[in-house]
Formats: sequence, C-alpha cells, structure tokens
Amino acid sequence: MTKTFLAATALALGFALPAQAFDLSNLTEDERAAFRDEVRAYLLENPEVIMEAVQVLESRQQEQAAKDEVAQVQANHDAIFNDANSWVGGNPEGDVTVVEFLDYRCGYCRKAYEEIETLVKTDGNIRFIVKEFPILGEESLISSKFAIATRMVAGDEAYKRAHDALISLRGDATAETLGALADELGLDRAAILAKMETPEVAAIIDANHQLGTALQISGTPTFVVQDTMVRGYVPLDGMRDIVSTARSDG
Repeated sequence: MTKTFLAATALALGFALPAQAFDLSNLTEDERAAFRDEVRAYLLENPEVIMEAVQVLESRQQEQAAKDEVAQVQANHDAIFNDANSWVGGNPEGDVTVVEFLDYRCGYCRKAYEEIETLVKTDGNIRFIVKEFPILGEESLISSKFAIATRMVAGDEAYKRAHDALISLRGDATAETLGALADELGLDRAAILAKMETPEVAAIIDANHQLGTALQISGTPTFVVQDTMVRGYVPLDGMRDIVSTARSDG
C-alpha cells in the first residue's frame, strides 16, 4: 500500500497514526494490528463501501478496455479496413465502415445475417466488409475455403451468392454438398474445389485468424464499426444506433 492510500484510509476512518507509520514497513506490530482492526470494523459497519469500490473498479476497467480496443483497431487499421482479400459490399464509398468477422456455422451469425443485410440496404451509406473467420470446426473451415475460392475463381458477385447460400445452408458442409452448391449457383465446380486447397486460400484464413488474435476476438459474430469493437449479436435497432454514433463521431 502507498503512504497516500494509508493516510486517506486512516483519515476516513477517523484513526490517527504517526506520519512515519503510513509506510507499512515502519508500522509496529501493535500499530499494524490496530489499523487492520479499524479497517475491518469500518467495513463491517459500512459494507456498501465495498460494493461502491467494486463498481468504481469495474467502471475503470470498462473504460480502459474500450481505450485498449480503440488502440488495437488503430494499430491494425489497414488489415481490418483495406485488405484486398476481403469482400466489400454495401456502398464502397460509404461514410461508415462495418466489418464482420463471421463463421458460417455460427448460429448467431445466421441470426444476424438478415438484419445486417437490412441495415446495409436501408442505410445506403455503409461500406460493409466480410472477414472469413472459421473457428467452429472442419465444416466452418471448408465453408470459408469455398467462399474464398469462389471469389478467386469467379469474382465478387459470385462470392456474394455463395456467401448468402452458405449462411443459410442446411445439413453438413462437405466437399460433395459444396460441389453441388457450386452447380446450383452456376459456378465452375472443379475449379473452385481445386482452388479451395491452395496455399493462397489457406493464407487468407491464417491472416484473418492472426488479425482476430491481435484484436482478441474469441467468438462470432464480431463487428468493427469505425474504431468500435462490437462483440456478439446485436439486434438491428442496436446496430443502427452504433452506426449512428460512429457517423456522428466522424
């Protein structure tokens, strides 16, 4: 404990200690015991003080966490917002950028899908970026490989069609079912399935995982809206509020 803390505590408790005693190393055993007894008695008589202190601590921790997240986003700005390997939708010239880290097998990503689509379409001024972030097992990984390979082979419009199909895909995601999906979407099945297993596709997923580690992302969906991290599913109205705040903050 610091001398300042001990002095303030002693004064708050109405307990007088000699000036040199505010250094715990200089307290006699009797002074140390007396001080502890006074503190204990005060807290037992005023237990609400503990809750007040906990609330102050939690508030400070939340403020620091928010500052740390802003610093993390700024430190990784180009990887988040200017990555040539990530699909960009909505309004490419929009005044607010929303980035989503998603896993196609994630229930909350699927729940958020239609609401994010509505958000982007009805706003009209959002630049929307998708980060392939498979973390829920082999089916998640193969789904992201399919999406990335589709973009490489057939371009952005084909990627969007594949993305929309994958987020609502029922049943298992396997090479067979994804090959059939490619046929349904009018894509080159053989070229996409071959591209899925290339180092280029693996490198994109690895880079997204590394970025997620830097941003301390442990679940999906996770959004980055300008400098703000939004962890987990947020209903449409809540996302609109977040975008509005980002827009007003400039």
